[in-house]
Amino acid sequence: MAINGKYNVTFDTPVGSYNGSITFKSEGAVLKGDYQIAANNGSFIGTVDGERGKWSVTVMEPMAGNVTLTFDARVTGTDLSGSVILGPYGTSSVRGQKA
Repeated sequence: MAINGKYNVTFDTPVGSYNGSITFKSEGAVLKGDYQIAANNGSFIGTVDGERGKWSVTVMEPMAGNVTLTFDARVTGTDLSGSVILGPYGTSSVRGQKA
């Protein structure tokens, strides 16, 4: 199964959980998409290998300024799971469901 589609996602940070949505469209080994996380939205380009995708987005945090979130996730059926590097704030898990 390809990673394509829209997913509702959640991940934890030191200041609480964040919810959002991510839409993926793979084109060969290129992963393109759009995201809406908290009050941030935009587009990204990453890489894809079958059901596994890697991408980064930069979000604005009120107290921290810009923070880059780097995702590494896999789709199994309708579930998305993996990890997210929270800039200088460590690593957390990301989980989601196909919308």
